[in-house]
Amino acid sequence: MTDPAPRTDPRPRPQYGEYATAEEQRARIQEPAPWQLPTTAPAVAEAPVPSPASPAPAAPPRPRTVDRIVTFALLAYGLISVVSAFPAYTDYGGYAEMVLGLMGVDAQLSDPAAGRPWGIAAALVLAVGWIVTLLVSLWSLRKGRLTWWIPLVAGVVFSFAAGALMMVPIVNDPAVWQALVDSAGGAR
Repeated sequence: MTDPAPRTDPRPRPQYGEYATAEEQRARIQEPAPWQLPTTAPAVAEAPVPSPASPAPAAPPRPRTVDRIVTFALLAYGLISVVSAFPAYTDYGGYAEMVLGLMGVDAQLSDPAAGRPWGIAAALVLAVGWIVTLLVSLWSLRKGRLTWWIPLVAGVVFSFAAGALMMVPIVNDPAVWQALVDSAGGAR
């Protein structure tokens, strides 16, 4: 073998290929250029090699006993509240008398029977809301997530929605409005 020609380059001899062009580097590591398409498919499908930065497989969620107990206690309380609200909501005349009495208004609804569909709608909102809450809570428990807040928030949201439905016939009744105006005028 003959000795290579003496180097005239003033730079030190590269140790790791840092002076190589991108094409020379790709040829050395046998990687195609990004603008070149491979001409043949690999003969054997290679299994993906996990990189050191990839996360380890997730451990199964551990059960949260206190979260489960509180979640089921809130669901039970919600079920009792929904079931006990049905008779009150379907007897709209009695409900309206109780609300007007709590407000300190001496009035009666002009047509208490007209409020019954609103009461039934409010009871259905509560029932459907409880079922949706149960399903979402069970799904969240299976995923191992913190769940106690779901029945709590759902109880507030669906109770507010049912209460708003129950107030529609009361605030739309002219006799109640007249009683409110009279009681506000007398309070001055």
